[in-house]
Amino acid sequence: MTSTWKVALSEMYGNLRSAGSDLKAARQDLREAALNGGEAVIFSLEDWLLKSSTVPTTPFLDPTIFSWTQVLENGWEKIREELDQLLNFRDELPNFQDISRDVASITDDDQWKTVFFMGYGYRSEANWTRCPHTVSLLEQIPGLTTAFFSILGPGKRLPLHRGPYRGVLRYHLGLKVPEPAESCGIEVGGETRHWHEGESLLFDDGYQHQAWNESSEVRAVLFLDVVRPLSGAAKVANSTLLKAIAYSPFLRDAKKRHEAWEKRFEGSIRQSTASKDS
Repeated sequence: MTSTWKVALSEMYGNLRSAGSDLKAARQDLREAALNGGEAVIFSLEDWLLKSSTVPTTPFLDPTIFSWTQVLENGWEKIREELDQLLNFRDELPNFQDISRDVASITDDDQWKTVFFMGYGYRSEANWTRCPHTVSLLEQIPGLTTAFFSILGPGKRLPLHRGPYRGVLRYHLGLKVPEPAESCGIEVGGETRHWHEGESLLFDDGYQHQAWNESSEVRAVLFLDVVRPLSGAAKVANSTLLKAIAYSPFLRDAKKRHEAWEKRFEGSIRQSTASKDS
């Protein structure tokens, strides 16, 4: 075992010990971790990890800290074209909670749709093929863990909630944004921003946040999670945790749900194509 790992493990165990003295509660945390991809353990490590962050830990961050954000902004119109093709099948696109069960507490209708590209080592080969320009840009992003189109229907509001883990940062590229800009927005840690087409937002979803679309049109963004830049032992521990998430029951369940939807969607496309040709 390297000295770096000894330091990382020592500090990790120290955080776990200080997280609570109640043994019963600790056991409950471990049970919840097994069910929810290690969330309870992950939360107990966040403060330690954030002390080694090489970028600000504020609610919103300057997107230019990542050079690839300019690459996405330069290519946003091509991404929008691919999104528009998929929006022709908006009713058939999956509701977010039908793929990812962890958002069922904040949405239960058909007004938050998603087109999934990749997440923690798994990728949708079909959507990879459907959106070649988008994918060509995604492949240029180091530290990318998750990528999909996030589509909010008219009048949709997501209540206050927080993301699962602050070892990643969240990025939005505005693709389809109704006017006026104030009709759609996101509040993170008490600070409010509005999306604009072709522009970037970078934020820490570990803060309590909410989003809304009060317009009569669809709002869509390219939604990414990227690894938070860290130094020293925290960087090693973060990398290990992110790899472990890929094997969690939560991720396996999401993969199965997405593959089941994909089969149904392919059938819808074939049926639509046949109808147009007849």
